[in-house]
Amino acid sequence: MHLVIDGYGGDYESLGNAEIIHDFLRDYPDMIGMTKVAPPQVYTYRGQKPGDWGLSGFVLIAESHITIHTFPERGYVNIDIFSCKEFDAEESLTVVKRLFGLSEMETCLLERGLEYIGDRETYSGMVRERIGLRGSAVGAE
Repeated sequence: MHLVIDGYGGDYESLGNAEIIHDFLRDYPDMIGMTKVAPPQVYTYRGQKPGDWGLSGFVLIAESHITIHTFPERGYVNIDIFSCKEFDAEESLTVVKRLFGLSEMETCLLERGLEYIGDRETYSGMVRERIGLRGSAVGAE
């Protein structure tokens, strides 16, 4: 599954707070039954124009990844939740809308890797291998 979220009319304070973004990426995988492979990373982007800034973050999960990019001055956020394991997309939308105070969302739910995932044994082995990667990346703490 790949849930793509474009959120509008978001809360400036929430979208511009690196701690809130970090905590979302830290806690959300557990909420949807995913396995973090490494701690979340959050970075601040500052463009050349006033108001052109935001936060970008990601967390690697055994099942794939979750990414977020915020644009506080515009009240805009985009989030991708990509997982080879099913999760409740409607609940994900509820959590994101509430956390970031969104007034409107455009979403797309893609089914990916359908042929690959059909083999439960292959899927289980893949998840076990990815869990084994936890903390083994170059520069991982």
